[in-house]
Amino acid sequence: MGSVVVSYKIFPIDITVDFGKLKKKIEDRLPEFASIYGFGEEPIAFGLNVLIVHIKIPEDKSGVLDELEKRFKEISEISQVQPGMVRRTSR
Repeated sequence: MGSVVVSYKIFPIDITVDFGKLKKKIEDRLPEFASIYGFGEEPIAFGLNVLIVHIKIPEDKSGVLDELEKRFKEISEISQVQPGMVRRTSR
């Protein structure tokens, strides 16, 4: 069974959101079959950054992307979740 990595742009509610705490909340919300593959940050405008989250999931699971987005939107510090690239991985 292979794995895929899904990338999301996570938009915070404002520039005061602590990305360290937000990363922990995201990790805590992941289903048991998903794991963090990596994090990144991308500047948007006027001091606002988005958090880039890469999540590794099994490729044979269905409905996972919708489930992940729903879980992320339940976090109060997140204003918007934007799905990005989905790619296979060998790790």
